[in-house]
Amino acid sequence: MKFSISQRACAEFLGTAFLVTAVVGSGIMGEHLSNGNTAIALLANSIATGATLVTLILTFGPISGAHFNPVVTLADATSGGLARADVLPYLLAQFAGGFAGTVNSHFMFGLPAITYSRHARSGPAQFYAEIVATFGLMAVISTCAKLNARAIPVAVGGYIAGAYWFTSSTSFANPAVTLARCFTDSFAGIRPRDVPGFVGAETLGAAVAFFLFRWLIAPRISAGSGASP
Repeated sequence: MKFSISQRACAEFLGTAFLVTAVVGSGIMGEHLSNGNTAIALLANSIATGATLVTLILTFGPISGAHFNPVVTLADATSGGLARADVLPYLLAQFAGGFAGTVNSHFMFGLPAITYSRHARSGPAQFYAEIVATFGLMAVISTCAKLNARAIPVAVGGYIAGAYWFTSSTSFANPAVTLARCFTDSFAGIRPRDVPGFVGAETLGAAVAFFLFRWLIAPRISAGSGASP
């Protein structure tokens, strides 16, 4: 079934909105229920985000590809999987969806629609962590897309849930999500001044992974027999 660009952009908007709702909402809930135990709050946040991401990819993947992430969209367009004319609608839908997801979470928990974050996330270690986090995410997506596409929902959700714990930045790995999280002064927030550093790190990590894995999983050339898998 072929979907129009408006249908696909709508899917990207909804998917990104629900993803950010999961990130921010589970952060608020985890913070409320953990009695100040940051580890428990992070555990709740990571499990909810990873599980929701699996279901969202399964739900919207057949419509739009379930990017929910500007660096994934740009990589897909660069490799020829997405028409260049569709890039802008995808990006606008993702950023708008991310903002909507934050506001949605705030409404559910009786908070003001927008509360700019005061949660400091800066410094070389955290920026490097975002490079690593986004590199890993793109590695998972790139490899699974070529070699095991059915595994993408579980692989991506599982990776993000794990990367919450093994990166010092808690693995934002998504410019649209990063920007959306500056509008919440909750557990999941990031100060607006720290957003450019995170987005730069995410872009760098994605670019390195894109070029490396395009070479790594390219078809091997067998002399005299053309390309072979």
